[in-house]
Amino acid sequence: MNRLTALPAWKALWSHFTRARDWHMRNLFDEDPGRAGDFWLEHAGLHLDYSKNRITTQTLTLLLQLAREAGVPQRIAAMFAGERINTTEQRAAFHVALRNRSAQPMAIDGEDVMPKVQSVLHRMAAFSDKVRNGEWLGYSRQPITDIVNIGIGGSDLGSLMVCQALRAHAHPRLNMHFVSNVDSSQLKETLRRVHAETTLFVIESKTFTTQETLTNAHTAREWFLHRAGDASAVASHFVAVSSNLQAVRDFGIDPRNMFEFWDWVGGRFSLWSAIGLPIMLSIGERNFLDLLAGAHSMDQHFREAPLERNMPVLLGMLGIWYINFFGAGSHVIAPYDQFLHRLPAFIQQLDMESNGKRTTRDGTLVDYETAPIIWGDTGINSQHAFFQLLHQGTHISPIDFIASLDSRSSLPGHHEILMANMFAQAEAFMRGRTLDEARAELLAQGLDAQAVARLAPFKVFDGNRPSNTLLLDRLDPFCLGALVALYEHKIFVQGTVWGINSFDQWGVELGKKLAHGILLEIEGAAPSAERDASTRQLITLYRQHREQPQKDD
Repeated sequence: MNRLTALPAWKALWSHFTRARDWHMRNLFDEDPGRAGDFWLEHAGLHLDYSKNRITTQTLTLLLQLAREAGVPQRIAAMFAGERINTTEQRAAFHVALRNRSAQPMAIDGEDVMPKVQSVLHRMAAFSDKVRNGEWLGYSRQPITDIVNIGIGGSDLGSLMVCQALRAHAHPRLNMHFVSNVDSSQLKETLRRVHAETTLFVIESKTFTTQETLTNAHTAREWFLHRAGDASAVASHFVAVSSNLQAVRDFGIDPRNMFEFWDWVGGRFSLWSAIGLPIMLSIGERNFLDLLAGAHSMDQHFREAPLERNMPVLLGMLGIWYINFFGAGSHVIAPYDQFLHRLPAFIQQLDMESNGKRTTRDGTLVDYETAPIIWGDTGINSQHAFFQLLHQGTHISPIDFIASLDSRSSLPGHHEILMANMFAQAEAFMRGRTLDEARAELLAQGLDAQAVARLAPFKVFDGNRPSNTLLLDRLDPFCLGALVALYEHKIFVQGTVWGINSFDQWGVELGKKLAHGILLEIEGAAPSAERDASTRQLITLYRQHREQPQKDD
């Protein structure tokens, strides 16, 4: 594998950067009347304006040359061919097969996986239809009204985000709840809002051994049995998404109500699989298939479009430009749509768990930055929170503005104000305000010369802060599927350039292992181990507090 910093395009980009770092986007727009049209791309109901970036055509040419030298086209082909590109776990990363809506086979080691994928989809559809039309009855012969998904990480965030985003398409009788935190307050508050007779629990864990998920699942089961009084009733109220048939059976779930997925489905890429069962329960089979179709359309674009017109590739390489050359250590996701309020958290896991690595695929340490810190919130709220830092702070954090063009679900006047604010923020980040402009503005307000001199410096900001604007035709299943696939592939492109494996997550293992030992110590089931003084002190304090009589709430 070629060392990134030794590639000719990498060196050429550093030479180019010595000039580009002093450009201001105001001047780039003034000098090129066609800039907005040149740096614009559309696909699958998504419209991408990437003109408000500190780039020229030459910058893009060099970035795309770097993508070629780093092997991006070959890695794209390898992923779609089912090769074991997850090298540390010797697995394919084949989530693209889950949303394959063509008649073409997709194979791993010569075996077409599509019959298995379609079989699980058909079983999910049959089950969700029964729940949605009221045929699936609880132990008291009442239809289901509440669905509680119990999972964590990829078994929670994806389905939660999509169900929130597509609430306009949700079944009117079904209330969706998501429990991920082993802090019992989340489960307790959820159980207070539901009734055992009409609640369906979906337990999501590939191995059915995840500590947080199984703790919550067993607590939910105890709560249920206390009310139902009959262990056989579990079969009507609990289903599983897992690959561990025996553990599911031991829990009391009917094996016929276990929905399978495979080791080539990574957790953060799994909402397209049976992990998406809560999504299908909420929005129905047709809408779920539209979600897959949108992602499939973006897959085909990613696979076939030339790099110069390839939306995930362009976004990925723009990120490389800011992270590795400008030193931008974070990236902001700012959706201007309340239904997308969980999108920043979803992309945070997708990006940071995928590319938060310092070791290349051949085992050597990198000597360059990799994944940025992903953060954000709904854009209209962010304007009154952290946008101040983005405008006048000392950090450069590229921003993705995301919104829907469709205003049909909006109250009169609201959507226009929303969009005006988003367009204005993107312009403000690009333009900034000069000292002369600040002075002129203050003079126009009637301030005297002394007040103008005193206040003008505080109203100046440089602008030149990069952003992308992504507009969806509408927030529907198809466009949302395309949007999520766009970010998946963007992240894959960046991981390829950095030479890292975007599909493992070894960094989470040590904490899990240490937590198991500390739990045994807290419960008195194991002697104190050799630990640092801080950890020993914390464990001791907690044990002392735990042993004191607790006052009632």
